Amino acid sequence: MRVAVFGLGYVGSVSAVCLSGAEHEVIGVDINKEKVAMVNSAVSPIVEPGLKELLSEVVGKGLLRATISTDDAVRNSDLALICVGTPSLPNGQLDVNGITRVGIEIGGALRQFTRSYTIVLRSTVLPGTTVQHLVPAIETGLGRKMEDGALRISVNPEFMREGSALADFQKPPMTLVGCDDPETASLLRSLYSGVQGPFVETTVKTAEMVKYVSNCFHALKVCFANEIGDMCAALGTEAQEVMRIFRMDHKLNISETYLRPGFAFGGSCLPKDLRALLSAARALDISLPLLSSVPISNDGQIRKGVESVLKTKKKRVGVVGLSFKPGTDDLRESPMVTLVETLIGKGFDVHILDKNVSLARLMGANRQYIEEEIPHISSLMCQDVEELMRHAEVLVIGNSCDEASLALSLLRPDQIVVDLTRGAVQPSLPVGV
Repeated sequence: MRVAVFGLGYVGSVSAVCLSGAEHEVIGVDINKEKVAMVNSAVSPIVEPGLKELLSEVVGKGLLRATISTDDAVRNSDLALICVGTPSLPNGQLDVNGITRVGIEIGGALRQFTRSYTIVLRSTVLPGTTVQHLVPAIETGLGRKMEDGALRISVNPEFMREGSALADFQKPPMTLVGCDDPETASLLRSLYSGVQGPFVETTVKTAEMVKYVSNCFHALKVCFANEIGDMCAALGTEAQEVMRIFRMDHKLNISETYLRPGFAFGGSCLPKDLRALLSAARALDISLPLLSSVPISNDGQIRKGVESVLKTKKKRVGVVGLSFKPGTDDLRESPMVTLVETLIGKGFDVHILDKNVSLARLMGANRQYIEEEIPHISSLMCQDVEELMRHAEVLVIGNSCDEASLALSLLRPDQIVVDLTRGAVQPSLPVGV
């Protein structure tokens, strides 16, 4: 495949060299004449282990060259990868001028050709950037709208780390492609056919956002590990050994567990243990700003849930799920209990359905807690979904459970849903379907 790579910075140089190493014909494009000359002389414009040797090989084979001419690159390629930088402006916003400049240049070059062409944005951008900035820039260069289907647009974020970029390119966590048509996805699948890793196809905006989620989570992990390191030092514990063992748990700690949008956390462990660690930190005069913000963030989710109900302007509320998570009768520090108590305090008429809590009220281990701590809530329990739905003007889904699915299937047009699981629950199908 003939590929033009716009931008010979870190991402662009690695992408250009690796793709040419996979026997694609690659043209690197950059406004910096010095970078262009370096690539053509088989000299790496960036420092990256192994890149110098691979660059020398692919340039020697004639698989990679560089130019400052966009017309040259577009004329001799079928696909363009835009890898220009998106630095921060003083106010923190992204500077997308590089992307728009390249978009206008590519559009201008394409005026001369009457053939299909694919433009792939590999730079890190916020959701909406492709549609709001890149596409208009291309259309400006073209002098017309992109309505004939000859031009295809895709987003293909990179997942490479400096210092191990070549290995990361060949074995990424995934090859992520955001596009709106199967032909573009098929073309990108072919481009990365030699790459080891799952090929994930999604929408343009989702692909844009995933890269930001990844980077923010990486930043979060660094700060988390450092704060734990501070606490270990203060408590006389070996930080590296603690985190080595922590990383061994791939079922809960290093896994997809807990990484699903939903409602606030609760239960008998997480709130209590977090408070204990923060209390110990204060006693030791250790600052843990990241961990200290976790309860604040969690409380904010509960407030948001209450506000969602308040906005409905309805008074009769039916709540499905009272325990802190599905499949348990544990109400200790359940965010749903806090939400219900808040609504009651604001004058709402609340009815609740949770089969596990109803059972626990009769014979479970949490019976004493229910009778002593929340008897006012216990009296609001419904016997079945039908009873709850007869009462509710607003249906609040607190847990992903069978009762929630059944309640959604019985929803009337006049009833409003506040889904705190964020779409995790689907209506149950009628029997026989």
